[in-house]
Amino acid sequence: MNQAFIETEETLIIETPERVRLAFALASIGNRFLAVAIDHFIQYLSIFILAWAAFSWTNLGRNFDQSPSEMFGEMSKWTLAIVIILIFLLFAGYFVIFEWLWNGQTPGKRLLKLRVIREDGRPITLWEAIARNLLRLFDAMPWLGFPMYSIGLVSIFMNNRDQRIGDMFAGTVVVRERTDEAPTFAETFSTQITDGAFRRVQKKTEFQADVSRLTEAEIEVVESFLRRRWDLNDRQRLWMAWRVALPIMYKLKPAYDLKDFSYEGFLEELVHRFHARQRFLN
Repeated sequence: MNQAFIETEETLIIETPERVRLAFALASIGNRFLAVAIDHFIQYLSIFILAWAAFSWTNLGRNFDQSPSEMFGEMSKWTLAIVIILIFLLFAGYFVIFEWLWNGQTPGKRLLKLRVIREDGRPITLWEAIARNLLRLFDAMPWLGFPMYSIGLVSIFMNNRDQRIGDMFAGTVVVRERTDEAPTFAETFSTQITDGAFRRVQKKTEFQADVSRLTEAEIEVVESFLRRRWDLNDRQRLWMAWRVALPIMYKLKPAYDLKDFSYEGFLEELVHRFHARQRFLN
């Protein structure tokens, strides 16, 4: 575990059922408020666009002397009801829907690389997304003359896990993703699996042969040897490489340069070519 990281950042330590300790960097107050400011901007912009679309659709708002309340008053009841429902969903459901569908992130949190998780380190469910945001209005209330989110701010300062009231109620925490220390999915799954059968220790042996003639069972024998060769001494290893390679060479009749040939190198190259061909066919 990175000791410098623990000493310089507020850290949440979670022990998994396998007794592995995971360290999560708790999101700073500045990042959290910047993320929620971005989210509120998106919310209010969406509400403005929705209201403008409703006025345009109903041919209202052409008289610029009218106030918003007068324009809403001229709408039909059904149109007004639909607009109110959509505005309510945008305001109340924005955080719930995004945090549920985006695994604890909203657009603001994603930009700031923050994520909501459960206190045990697992991803939040729909219940946690609803529960923590039910109390958002309470957290956002001013307190003793302080601006918006004062109650949430006081709660975060007083809590050792930097939780606002909604987080304590839902059992969630906001953490900062440390993507600089973790490989991406593309980097992880594009590299070769760590398998002794794919590890080259001999100089690459070039040969010409049709590896498609080999069966899965024959390749499994080769892979088994390449994995177990580390348990053999040098003499046993050379002898076993010869025994495994010989029947395959009788079958494929490969063309090769004798001065650069080794049985173990031949088997290493054989496995790589066979699996490269399989990936191409799939």
